[in-house]
Amino acid sequence: MAMLEGSGTTGHRPRPIVRSIAWGEITVTRTYSDRFDLEVAPVIPCADAFSVIVHLRAFDAHRLWRSGKLVYDGGHAKASLAITDLRDRWQCHHLSPFDYVRFHIPFSRMRAFADEVGRSDYRALACVQGRIDPVMHGLAQALLPSLDDPEHANPLFLEQINLAVLAHLSQTYGGLHFPAEKKGTLAPWQQRLATEFLAAHFNKPLSIGDLASLCELSRSYFNKAFKESFGRTPSRWLTEYRVSRVKELLRADLPIAEIAIGCGFVDQSHMTRVFTGLTGETPARFRRRNRPGIAPLDQLGA
Repeated sequence: MAMLEGSGTTGHRPRPIVRSIAWGEITVTRTYSDRFDLEVAPVIPCADAFSVIVHLRAFDAHRLWRSGKLVYDGGHAKASLAITDLRDRWQCHHLSPFDYVRFHIPFSRMRAFADEVGRSDYRALACVQGRIDPVMHGLAQALLPSLDDPEHANPLFLEQINLAVLAHLSQTYGGLHFPAEKKGTLAPWQQRLATEFLAAHFNKPLSIGDLASLCELSRSYFNKAFKESFGRTPSRWLTEYRVSRVKELLRADLPIAEIAIGCGFVDQSHMTRVFTGLTGETPARFRRRNRPGIAPLDQLGA
């Protein structure tokens, strides 16, 4: 467990107050200021992680850049949430008083949590801006005493809060489905076996019969139990998984046609239809949006 604090001023330059605490792989930071004259914040270091910000008060005005491109100019309401992928290059200019809690969550921790609860179908969190989330707001508020006095923070309490955060984020923004305990669902070993098999063979034709046999079930019962367990059919699960893999590969320099074949689609046109139907945008547009040109940093304060 570690703690960091930042003062309100550095020389003559006002700076926000920062308090931070780390438990396991997750770092939680509270940053706040009552000033209107802060300079542009430093660029957030790129990392294989998500940043999840919860606003503790209404935030009237700020500007946000991704890879040098202005992507947001406005405010956020109290209890609103912002999720960003830190593989991109982010920078913010706070133009009004603010108070927020940021969770820095490595991809590896999210994937490990999904595996621990038998949900290896997890791929990524959806990146959102300005969505009101009372659950995350409550969890962030619960951490304030620990952020104020980290040396006396209860380790068990921090661990439980982190688990609650991971469970809520993965289900609400990661597409995971946690069914209530009831008959008609797959047993935990069957859930793990089914998702591991689908993930390992995602670029091959799906055989429901073979998958049902692996789980020692009839085809019809397996289909019903899988849907009860995951909130979607095996075919839908596989389609969403393939699209998530496409998103990852679109960040690289591979040709789109090659990505389509490598992810189990018949051809580029087939992938484009499926991808657009699920995401609302074409693969080419997704690639442009997630690989924008980088503007000089000295332009960011303009």
